[in-house]
Amino acid sequence: MIDPRLDALRDQLARRVALQLDSQAQRLPHDIGERLRVAREQAVRRARESRLVEAAAPHAVAVRTGADGSVALGGTPSWWVRIGSALPLLVLVVGLLLIQHLQENAEISAAAEVDSALLADDLPPDAYGDPGFVEFLKHGQP
Repeated sequence: MIDPRLDALRDQLARRVALQLDSQAQRLPHDIGERLRVAREQAVRRARESRLVEAAAPHAVAVRTGADGSVALGGTPSWWVRIGSALPLLVLVVGLLLIQHLQENAEISAAAEVDSALLADDLPPDAYGDPGFVEFLKHGQP
């Protein structure tokens, strides 16, 4: 689960930090050094306990908190979650197809209305394509 390269980099960083802290800790007064030693022992004990708890419960769900305060669950999502995630996309696609179908029907209806008006008119349909008819419409009847 954990990338070995990432784990090795973490260990290397931890060693560097520990080395720097140890070198600087020798300069501190004795009472502060003792408090730091006790705090370090407590931190190591808590880390061991948390590792034991993690090892005992391998099926626990990890909860991660983002920098913006959002909470995310770790682990693989179940099939219901995957289906629930795909459902809005499916609804969107069906909605777009419905809109396209309604738009096509509206265009067909408008074209049929124009065609029926042309066919029901007293003028033959060929008259509308005649260039003289356009001049006739511009100047009116003689």
